[in-house]
Amino acid sequence: MTTGGAEHGGGPTARRMVLGAHLRRLRESVGITRSEAGYQIRSSESKISRLELGRVGFKERDVADLLTMYGVADEQERDNFLGMVKESNKPGWWQSYSDVMPRWLDNFVGLEEAASRLQVYELQFIPGLMQTEDYARAVVSHGSPDPYNDVMEQRVAFRMRRQKILQRPDAPRLWAVIDESVLHRPIGGHAVLLGQIEKLLELTATPHISLQVVEMHRSGYAAEGAFTLLRFAEPELPNIAYIEHLSGSLLIERLDEVEPYSRALDRLAVDALTPDQTRQFLLKRRSELRSDLD
Repeated sequence: MTTGGAEHGGGPTARRMVLGAHLRRLRESVGITRSEAGYQIRSSESKISRLELGRVGFKERDVADLLTMYGVADEQERDNFLGMVKESNKPGWWQSYSDVMPRWLDNFVGLEEAASRLQVYELQFIPGLMQTEDYARAVVSHGSPDPYNDVMEQRVAFRMRRQKILQRPDAPRLWAVIDESVLHRPIGGHAVLLGQIEKLLELTATPHISLQVVEMHRSGYAAEGAFTLLRFAEPELPNIAYIEHLSGSLLIERLDEVEPYSRALDRLAVDALTPDQTRQFLLKRRSELRSDLD
């Protein structure tokens, strides 16, 4: 088995998951339990579980010891694995925002960077990857009358930096579905909402970004809350559903638990206006807001 070195994954989070999946298959192929593997690296069964899920960083010594235990003697293959360890331990760009970014967001941003397809459903806000700077500032300030402080500005800068994945040559495909109410909710005021709709029209003119609007009379049936489904080009990585709540977030990986989110997206695609109809809807809302502001 070869790993392909650092070519796997688009960021440290994904590389950890790919490496962990390889190590799990190696362990299972020789009939070694997690408990036995944990003992080999002076650790525990739960540590091996976290390593195989890519939840924690790898130490070169631990991986070298596991490879020996699993019977991997080929020097090139061992070098490939250890190269992946080095790549997976490199900090992502988002680490520079760690003082303003919640810790539970770290894994999601890493996975977002690595995904080949992002499917987003939002009921209350424009999806973060599609927000203007003014709209993002209004969201992260939670309506504060004095949002212009350093922490808030860094959070806005962090959100704007995340959007750079859509400008990469290998940008992921983004498919977003939003509730119609989002386009009537004047986050930051009507002028900010108008600017946001202008940006949506600009984004949806690009071939790798699609947007659909669920009209109010059809909303509320397919899903009860906002979520993101991340899909990856690497066969080692499962589809992952991501949900945020007030005090944290949840990453869902088990196939049977991810499937309902996939089905919800299928229904949303049917219930919502088509991308072309959505652009017409946006043009209408833009015209309405311009009239309101005149």
